[in-house]
Amino acid sequence: MKGYDRTTMEKLYIVIPAYNEEVMIESVIRHWHPVVEKIGPESRLVVIDDGSKDKTYEIIKNCMDRYPQLIGLTKENGGHGATVRFGYAFAIEEGADYIFQTDSDGQTRAEEFDAFWEKRKDASIIIGNRKHRQDGISRIIVTKVLKAVIAVMFHVNVIDANTPYRLINANVLSEQMHLIPEDFNLTNVLLSVIFTKRKLGVIFLPITFLPRQGGVNSINIKKIFKMGMKALQDFYYLNKKI
Repeated sequence: MKGYDRTTMEKLYIVIPAYNEEVMIESVIRHWHPVVEKIGPESRLVVIDDGSKDKTYEIIKNCMDRYPQLIGLTKENGGHGATVRFGYAFAIEEGADYIFQTDSDGQTRAEEFDAFWEKRKDASIIIGNRKHRQDGISRIIVTKVLKAVIAVMFHVNVIDANTPYRLINANVLSEQMHLIPEDFNLTNVLLSVIFTKRKLGVIFLPITFLPRQGGVNSINIKKIFKMGMKALQDFYYLNKKI
């Protein structure tokens, strides 16, 4: 990974939610920590334990001794969307200039971050477009259905609304946070819709999306269906606010 220009001393906060990821979390921290090191000493890798039932948070705390720009947080279990929102709010409060979000399952590559950072001035949000997905046909179908639902509900075309690979201007995000309920399941989906519908500046860049690298996926098709039905209700009311 090439070095970055530190002359501007911009603060990047990488937000990673984690739930029952004791198998993967240390590897993910090791993979992403060099990114914040290269951006500058004020940047941070923020890993948020969402009330895990395993040793996820214990491992995160142990890693803080070896990774100086790592911040480990824990909270009551609230789901992925609520944890992502929690991380965004924390990064904004800490004075981040840019916030990058990815997940803790090892499906994304830090090596592809350069292209996003280089375009950070060109848009308010840069979202990964999972061109060559390796996470199963059921997930691909869910993404296509979600794209159709968003088009019907919000009248916008969002290429890949829920990608856990996005770089966001923190100041712009701060102005939109009031539109996202604290317990919302699909925070990143709603953000993609908000930034697109309000024409705040959106760029999609292709990324690799690997199979889960370890551990057990806590989201199954039954849960996805339940979340989808709840999201339809939420979208109906949120569309009026956006």
